Amino acid sequence: MSSGSAVPAENAPAAAAGAAAGSTYASDMATPEHIAQLTQQLSTLLNDTVEHIAGLNREARILALNAEIESARAGDAGVAFGVVAKAMSQLSEKTGDSAKELARGSRGLIREMQQVTEVLQTKMRGERLSDLALTNIDLVDRNLYERSCDVRWWATDGSVVAALAAPTEENRRFASQRLGVILNAYTVYFDLVLCDLTGKVVANGRPSQHAVTGMMQDQAPWFQAAMKTRSGDEFGFQSVHHSPLVNHQRSLVYSCGVRAGGESHGGLLGVLGIVFNWDALGQTILDRMPLTAHEKQRAIAGFVDSEGKVLADFPAGSLRDTFDTSLFHGLRQGQKGYGVHQFCGREYCAGFAISPGFETYATGWSSLVMVSPDL
Repeated sequence: MSSGSAVPAENAPAAAAGAAAGSTYASDMATPEHIAQLTQQLSTLLNDTVEHIAGLNREARILALNAEIESARAGDAGVAFGVVAKAMSQLSEKTGDSAKELARGSRGLIREMQQVTEVLQTKMRGERLSDLALTNIDLVDRNLYERSCDVRWWATDGSVVAALAAPTEENRRFASQRLGVILNAYTVYFDLVLCDLTGKVVANGRPSQHAVTGMMQDQAPWFQAAMKTRSGDEFGFQSVHHSPLVNHQRSLVYSCGVRAGGESHGGLLGVLGIVFNWDALGQTILDRMPLTAHEKQRAIAGFVDSEGKVLADFPAGSLRDTFDTSLFHGLRQGQKGYGVHQFCGREYCAGFAISPGFETYATGWSSLVMVSPDL
């Protein structure tokens, strides 16, 4: 027969639920802040207990003194009582000395525990937040690498090439139809637009939503960048902006030169631009960060470009328009770090990282995740 108490079968589900609840509590509360709170509570408890012992000892010494006085008055009859009273006094003194030693020793240990907890708060959380910041920006790089591939591939589509090489109404209409088919399969895009060499939009994939045919894009950075490319293997790009092509929604635009015959080194016929829904990626990554509910109440996170322009933030609007890029100084591509950062008069444990890049693509952007230790 095994030793110990067995859990009755009818109580097993309740016992299992209790164990699960206990493990959940331990997981939720196993934070440096909670350790600091427990340390402070322990310090308060010890101080209160030592004070209580000291108070009891004072009362015991008074009683022992009174007992010695009464035993002296009683003469020979009170001798034995006097011995007990003296022993009580000595015991009280020893108890008081032990309480003082406990107070001195515990203060030193608690002070050391508090110092260790402060280090843990920065180190453990900092490393975790920097890992999270690197994961966030890596997700961006990996996703946007696909966008750079998309535009170079679709710029070789026969309908797109034909709409520029032989710019008839029928060819343009067919190119628009073809771009619409692509959009139905790739829902991350607001629209796909095709421009001739002057920068005029001649076709787009969602003309019923975005009536941009005839709109001039010759001054748009994405168009100008594509016009400077030397082959179909290169692409242009415009960072986060409110694009007039899609009712000023926040967008990224990737572009590629459309070349004769769809050949990589064919003569330049025009430019294909793909308008990417940035918030659906950047904001979603930040909103879904794996932080606890308690951490999210005290967290600020975001993506910033090399000039400190805020590209997305959590909570929305918390980083304003620009962020001090000195936090990332000293880091190279793919590196991460952490530290204590002051922001808007509040102290944060900050994890940060520089875009690692994916395959041949890298945004060069930075990511940060900050959590305040204050409630």
